[in-house]
Amino acid sequence: MKNPLVSIIIRTKNEEKWISACLKSVFRQQYKNIEVIIVDNESTDRTVAKAQEFPIKLVTIKDFFPGKAINDGIRASSGEYIVCLSGHCIPVNNQWLGNLIKDLDNPNVAGVYGRQEPLSFTSDLDKRDLLTVFGKDRKVQIKDSFFHNASSSFTRDIWKKYPFGEDLTNIEDRVWGELVISEGFNIIYEPDSSVYHWHGINQDLNPDRAKNIVRILESLNGFNPTFEHQSPEGLRILAVIPVKGKTVLMNSRSLLEKTINSAKCSKFITDIVVATDNIETASIAKDLGVEVPFIRPEELSEGYVDVFDVVEYAMDQLEQQQRYYDIVILLEEVYPFRPASMIDNMVLKLVNEGYDTVVAGQSEARGIWVETSDKVELLGSEENLSMPSALKESKNIIGLLGLCCVTHSASLRNSIIFSGKVGIVEISDPLTLVSARNNQELKLASILDKNL
Repeated sequence: MKNPLVSIIIRTKNEEKWISACLKSVFRQQYKNIEVIIVDNESTDRTVAKAQEFPIKLVTIKDFFPGKAINDGIRASSGEYIVCLSGHCIPVNNQWLGNLIKDLDNPNVAGVYGRQEPLSFTSDLDKRDLLTVFGKDRKVQIKDSFFHNASSSFTRDIWKKYPFGEDLTNIEDRVWGELVISEGFNIIYEPDSSVYHWHGINQDLNPDRAKNIVRILESLNGFNPTFEHQSPEGLRILAVIPVKGKTVLMNSRSLLEKTINSAKCSKFITDIVVATDNIETASIAKDLGVEVPFIRPEELSEGYVDVFDVVEYAMDQLEQQQRYYDIVILLEEVYPFRPASMIDNMVLKLVNEGYDTVVAGQSEARGIWVETSDKVELLGSEENLSMPSALKESKNIIGLLGLCCVTHSASLRNSIIFSGKVGIVEISDPLTLVSARNNQELKLASILDKNL
């Protein structure tokens, strides 16, 4: 069959972080005769909204059974060839699809599954599993029934004879593989069809042992993943600058202007928004060429309001306009001396190293006490306060959120900015650390600014 229609079935459940990268790679494939069916299990994040920015067909399911979800997607499709792809898997290159379906015209082949590669920030347990199971040699499985629907293909005719079990809670692919092998078919493992898969295929409770194994496997396999699938240039990145009241002048230039200029130095920021409650500040921001899509409500300017509530409000307002972002950056105007490269370096750290949030921070070697209403405690008290800093195994980092904080939009929306994997970019330059939160600090910053 020449150039058959391929129906790509993608199952999703709260895959906001990955679905755009997944679909971008799918629609970049050299093989173009495709349709994409998203089978979504009532995602509560922005998975569906982001998916609908692409030409997809949506199927919504309530109760999730993996085999039934695939079957439902196929029933809604019309291709002669069927491909299954997980919503958090990203095709490595534009040959993924062509290589995955090239053996389906062989009547002895029931299905093909592809290689799954870890990312550099995949856990050691998961890296071990993926590097061990998915090798570089193509295999024709005659007795081995292993099959994996994270990235797989088969024909509609095969599926009609052997649909996936609809009452299985997991390993529907292994059960299917056992069935077709018992019927005399072959399964092919095709390593030239590869996807990035950020988590593994098994569970283990021995991370130390896994770490040692992974170091060996990485050296043997020449493990060196690229990040083209998540290049910051392809992501939608929003910078939010919250300003309460009138922006402050420093040597005839506003702190807001300096902050906006810092954001404009970024190669990666898509949009800059000022979230202010002040009409004059809004006018200044617009004159400087950035958006002020709303005047923020008075209640968001109360002293007890978290700055991230303001940032989330800004993101929500934009999402109501169907403007969805992958990454959100907080920048406060009280830091007038940001280095030009700092923002982009933090974005790269978030993307390339798999962090949920990256924060600017200042290392503090001196003792830090935490005072509550009834006691005072030394932070990190397991180490001797008088111990030389060079000998301490740990160090205290003071978060400088307003200087720069980079996070995923899903983390912001779900109020888990600091609950996941948090990275710190240490700031050692004294000038960068200078803030202008009050008149005394502003006076010092003005003197420094004049002498730069």
